[in-house]
Amino acid sequence: MVMVRTAVTGGKHKTTKLVFLCVALLGFAFIADLLWASSSSSSSSVYQSTSRTIVLPSFQNTTAAPALPKDGTVKGSNKDALRQRKLSATFADLPAPELKWEKMAPAPVPRLDGAAIQIKNLLFVFAGYGTIDYVHSHVDVYNFTDNTWGGRFDMPKEMAHSHLGMVTDGRYIYVVTGQYGPQCRGPTARTFVLDTETKQWSDLPPLPVPRYAPATQLWRGRLHVMGGSKENRHTPGLEHWSIAVKDGKALEKEWRTEIPIPRGGPHRACVVFNDRLYVIGGQEGDFMAKPGSPIFKCSRRSEVVYSDVYMLDDDMEWKVLPPMPKPDSHIEFAWVIVNNSIVIVGGTTEKHPETKKMTLVGEVFQFQFDTMKWSVVGKLPYRVKTTLAGFWDGWLYFTSGQRDRGPDDPAPRKVIGEMWKTKLHL
Repeated sequence: MVMVRTAVTGGKHKTTKLVFLCVALLGFAFIADLLWASSSSSSSSVYQSTSRTIVLPSFQNTTAAPALPKDGTVKGSNKDALRQRKLSATFADLPAPELKWEKMAPAPVPRLDGAAIQIKNLLFVFAGYGTIDYVHSHVDVYNFTDNTWGGRFDMPKEMAHSHLGMVTDGRYIYVVTGQYGPQCRGPTARTFVLDTETKQWSDLPPLPVPRYAPATQLWRGRLHVMGGSKENRHTPGLEHWSIAVKDGKALEKEWRTEIPIPRGGPHRACVVFNDRLYVIGGQEGDFMAKPGSPIFKCSRRSEVVYSDVYMLDDDMEWKVLPPMPKPDSHIEFAWVIVNNSIVIVGGTTEKHPETKKMTLVGEVFQFQFDTMKWSVVGKLPYRVKTTLAGFWDGWLYFTSGQRDRGPDDPAPRKVIGEMWKTKLHL
């Protein structure tokens, strides 16, 4: 009896040990699976956070990602292909129709971060960097009728040389704040008006505080100035001011505070169409002056380029509209109105996710105001930022800016003064 009891007890111990071993193995597998999932989720969230402004419509992704093997592993060329797919979704050129571009007479000087206003058949081109150490302080005029440059005249000595806010009523050009001097010098709050018929300049009340590249437009009898970068050149400004103007003169002594813009920053397109005010694209952050530098040498800082589109209407509330096909900045004078749409030429998008270099844009975008839909309507001769655009007699023109290093390198290189045109069929 004792021997039987002992044998049974030993069998029970063996069975119990086997059960515990199985449970332990299952628990280990479960914990490992949880850890893997957590790691995968964390990795995914990091990628999304670094690319949070990259929201591309489905039509842009024309190349399908390679399929994973059944066992879920990624090896060799498949792994490289997937990596390239992720990178290209962040900064790559979008599919676009080819346009036939014609090279015209170049501008008298190359310009970066200049400004331009079209009045009838004339394109007034202002200021800008010649090089990082030299800025222009004059205006050149391009005549679309005979495709020639001429009529150069000087700007006021106190007027900013880049990052200007600018708009016209068809005769008078209102020039608001901007950066004074080369490199990354400080902004000015000074505001001016140019009478394009007499070439005479006059003052307006200064902006409450200086700004770099604020969104600027005339709307319902008032000059509106929004966003831009604050005095340190990097911090986005949300403030929005307006002042009543007529025939090149201010009807009020002070600027009025308006509803802040939802997202601040410089280098955006700002237009009025059908009594609606639109602000398109832009960025948060910019280069800053290196601390202690006697020449205010530009020092690189982080930037976030976005595709946001906002509209202000009768309710005086900002409404969010469909975003651009990809994030785009440095487009404040790179747009024209054609029929019921805005056409935007070039710009900059998010930095390359590995090299961190600035990435230029080589597409022409169109936004239909009636349908509120974006499309990519063409390719530029090369990628380029801060272009100065015009439209005349069915032809789309652009001049100046900073172009890419070549077809395979979208990073910026040469400041240009070239003028191009293409027949636009929309």
